Amino acid sequence: MKHTFEQKVFYSDTDAYGVVWHGAYLRWLEMGRVFWCESAGHNLVDLKNQDIVMPVTNLNIRYKKSARLNDDIIIETSIAKFNNLAVTFRQVIKSKETGVTFVEADVDVVAISNEGKLYRRMPAILAETFEKEIKCPVHA
Repeated sequence: MKHTFEQKVFYSDTDAYGVVWHGAYLRWLEMGRVFWCESAGHNLVDLKNQDIVMPVTNLNIRYKKSARLNDDIIIETSIAKFNNLAVTFRQVIKSKETGVTFVEADVDVVAISNEGKLYRRMPAILAETFEKEIKCPVHA
């Protein structure tokens, strides 16, 4: 499953050079992962209530071109890998108008308890979703 959403670039997203500040992309990537989880039936507040939190452990981001003020962008999120301990989200941010890619990112996420203890195996509620996605990816 690929989750896609659109976002407009606002003035607060840009830097002194008039382009999107590099950190703004991280916020959109986070939104993409949250929306992906929600579309798969996993509300992060409900997971937290079940003692499951999903922090980022590794982020590999490639900045390819700068988005600018008022650009309409598309954020795409899908699952690239799952190994029972961590899941890797593959994310792309691109121009809605031209399709030009601004950012590509691979983001590794693990599951921990609310107290910060690492689960050695992804909790079943999440593992089932990620395993199904890896075996039978459906792209929107």
